[in-house]
Amino acid sequence: MRTFNIQKPNEKILPQIIDKIDNLNKPKGALGRLETLAEQICLIQQTLLPTLQHPCHLLFGGDHGIEREGVSVSPRDVTWQQMLNFTRGGGGVNMFCRQHHFTLYIIDMGVDHDLTDNPDIINRKVAHGTRNFLYEPAMTEEEFQQAIETGCEMVDRCYDDGCNIICMGEMGIANTSPSSIWMHLFGNIPLDACIGVGAGLNDVGLQHKREILHKAVARFNTNNNTDTEYIIRYFAGFEMAGAIGAMLRAAEKGMIVMVDGFIMTACMLAASRLYPEILRYAVFGHCGDEGGHRKMLDLMHAQPLLQLGLRLGEGTGALCAYPIIESAVHMVNEMNNFQNANITKYF
Repeated sequence: MRTFNIQKPNEKILPQIIDKIDNLNKPKGALGRLETLAEQICLIQQTLLPTLQHPCHLLFGGDHGIEREGVSVSPRDVTWQQMLNFTRGGGGVNMFCRQHHFTLYIIDMGVDHDLTDNPDIINRKVAHGTRNFLYEPAMTEEEFQQAIETGCEMVDRCYDDGCNIICMGEMGIANTSPSSIWMHLFGNIPLDACIGVGAGLNDVGLQHKREILHKAVARFNTNNNTDTEYIIRYFAGFEMAGAIGAMLRAAEKGMIVMVDGFIMTACMLAASRLYPEILRYAVFGHCGDEGGHRKMLDLMHAQPLLQLGLRLGEGTGALCAYPIIESAVHMVNEMNNFQNANITKYF
């Protein structure tokens, strides 16, 4: 796999950042999470005057072999149908990108449908869906590397256009299944506690999903291979591997990485097992309704900005959180301090 150079932000500037935030004309800590968020952004950008420039959203699509086992309430046809819907501006991701002025890129990483005639979908198809990880690794080393490189390519495109804050989303029926398994294997959490209803399974469907994933993990464990990269590619969807590559490259470029719900949190968890310093660049948008999401966030000591009961995916939860990030930046840049405002410092 490609090697990334992800550095911990230089903390030499940190005392100045803290001093500036603490001396804004408010009680110390009165703006709560906005203050810690502003501190993180200033540290990432190594400045006391942070900016948010040309925000971009990468929407990766791909199908999963495990879907053939009936682990999702939705069939795989929904993946390509939604991808086309996104090109027409009709998805949740489209609405929020328009609202918050994000440039949206729709990337076919491995959808099991021919989308090449649509000029609004970037064709980076690795294959027509992954293999079924109930029986074999979801992808080969070469396919995994191709997906990682595509994620990097997309980030480079955004960065070259002036982007310094980026968001990833996904479209891929059954992708809660690999996410749950990563959570189990990387977090040492009982598998049943990691498995949720996905797009809306009933009790019978949820029990079937649990049985299938238990079988898949048991078969995987016979390999006795605990290598992080192997675990990732054994279960990943192409859209998930693309997102991991994008996250790693964005952190390497010193960008703010906005993290969406259960699937993208799982991708960040996997990425952090490869390069722990990536978490310094991550801003977690929300805690969703999918079973185990809070536990997975806790594995990374993550503090999500929102809890709205979302479980749509596509990056929508992170996009909803963007105005809070904007508020943190406006606070540190525009709020007056005690000295300039001629206010007695009262704490």
